[in-house]
This record gives sequence, C-alpha cells and structure tokens, in this order.
Amino acid sequence: MGKRADKPVWQKKDLLDIEHLSADEMTLILDTAASFKEVSARPIKKVPALRGKTVVNLFFEPSTRTRASFELAEKRLSGDVLNLSSSTSSVLKGETLLDTLANIEAMNVDVVIVRHSAAGAPHLLAAHSNVSVVNAGDGAHEHPTQALLDLYTVREQLGKLDGIKIAMIGDIAHSRVARSNIWGFSKFGAEVWVCGPTTLLPPCIDKMGVNVTYRLEEALEDADVIYALRIQHERQRKGLLPTLREYIRLFGINRQTIQAATAEALIMHPGPMNRNVELESEIADGPNNVILDQVTNGVAVRMAVLYLVGTRDMKDGSAS
Repeated sequence: MGKRADKPVWQKKDLLDIEHLSADEMTLILDTAASFKEVSARPIKKVPALRGKTVVNLFFEPSTRTRASFELAEKRLSGDVLNLSSSTSSVLKGETLLDTLANIEAMNVDVVIVRHSAAGAPHLLAAHSNVSVVNAGDGAHEHPTQALLDLYTVREQLGKLDGIKIAMIGDIAHSRVARSNIWGFSKFGAEVWVCGPTTLLPPCIDKMGVNVTYRLEEALEDADVIYALRIQHERQRKGLLPTLREYIRLFGINRQTIQAATAEALIMHPGPMNRNVELESEIADGPNNVILDQVTNGVAVRMAVLYLVGTRDMKDGSAS
C-alpha cells in the first residue's frame, strides 16, 4: 500500500496576486472554501478558526461588495474586526501609507486587508511588515480574491476548469479583475479570450497567453463562460469610446449575440453592473446567470484566504 501524500499546507505570509500563485496553491484555497461554504448555510454561521486574531480592513477606495464580503468572512471566523477607510485615516493629514501600516502593526494585529488605487500598494506594505497582507484590489493591477471566487464558481457549476473556453468582454485595459482571472484560468488550462474596443484592450495583452479579438461573435463562439466587465469611466481618459450606444451595439451581450455561445454558457459579472450596457437585463436575470452565486461564493473564498493566511503557522488544516 503506497504512502499517503501529505495534505498541502499554506506557506505564504500574504496573498497579493494570482500571477505568483501556483495551480496547487489556488486549489488549496478553493478546496478550503468548499468546507467554509457549508458553514455559511448553518443556522449559526460561525466557527472559531480566527478566535483571538485581529483583522484590519484598510480601504482607500470605495467598495461595497468586497468590503462587506471580507467583513462577513472575518466575523464568521470569529475574528476581531477593525474597519478603516481613507476618510478616517491619518493619510489625509499627511501620514505616509507605510507609517499608517506601522501604527496599525504596533497595535498587534494579525492580518490587514488592503484596497488602494495605486498598483503595487499591497506589495509595498507586505514587504515592510511582519503582518499578513491580503490584496483587496490595487489600481488596475490585480484583484486576487475576485478571481478565486470566480474560479470557485465556475468549478462548482461546470465541474472543471481545464479545457473550458471563457470569454471576457469589455474594458480589459482598466480591469484588475480581468488580469487576475487571466492568470487564474490560464493556470488551470482554460482557453481565455478577451474582446473589446481597441482602445480598451491593453497593448501586448496576447503575451499573457490569451486569444484577442475585436469581434464579439468570435469571442462568444462555443464559450462555456461569458464574463462581462464594467466600463470603468473613473479610470479612463476621455475619448476612449465614441458613444455608449456604439459600445452597446458592438459589444453588448444580448439575446442575439449570446446565440454564438453554448446553450449552457455561464453569465458572470464582477459588479457593479451597468444594466443594459454590458448585459441586457434579460440575460443578466436569465437562467444561466451565476452573478449572485459569485457573491455567495465570495464570502466562502475570503473565509478560506483569511483562514490559510491567518493560521499559516498551524499544521492542522481543519476548517471547522
């Protein structure tokens, strides 16, 4: 009888991006999330996994879903939670980001969740701190926990990630969600296509191993997953789109354009959604949409990330 392989153990202090995670490390997070999803279905939605640990949510950008999801995850793990935002931070008084973190670390916290408009901000903080840092979105760079919950949702719905075709449509250039998902799905062997106006596709995007097209029908052809991305006006220069009406005509996902995909193609969106822009309402609310499943799974995935990062010095991988 062969020797049983040791159960994988999380080794990283931080979770900063998908680019530098292996498929095995992501699988460990997804498998751990599966056990935590069951916790959220219980009458009492709590486990003591982070009892005695303090988690700080440090958000320098507006957020509804991500912040609420992290806070729920922390509380369901029985962690102590402190919420800080740019409006209440001493950064407004001239304090540097590193000084802010140093003061937080001096309070003996264990994990800091960071969202910042500057790409690389969580990496800077992680490099100068002993506290575990989790990236909740940095500029147009990455949003790792969003990609992880998307991977979880697709794996849950389709039973696999290898060999599927995922079409990401819209503002690729300004989307941290797109970057994280491209890294994530590619590492699991999915075929990733990106499609949008030329002005909203970054130069050399093909070097990430994706298929690039400017024709929506080609992107959607036989797609197993259709991932609509929001037009991020807040990050764009003026003049990138002629009109919103023109964008909807060429890249809007509706009853006609969706015919190119498989009949069972999943409809996904990271939120917030501009109804009848990226997705026609009938499609957004249709039987193939898993957008609210993404939200539900986000709590479980973030519970898994917090558990693995917050208890990395413990060898027992039990989640409950």
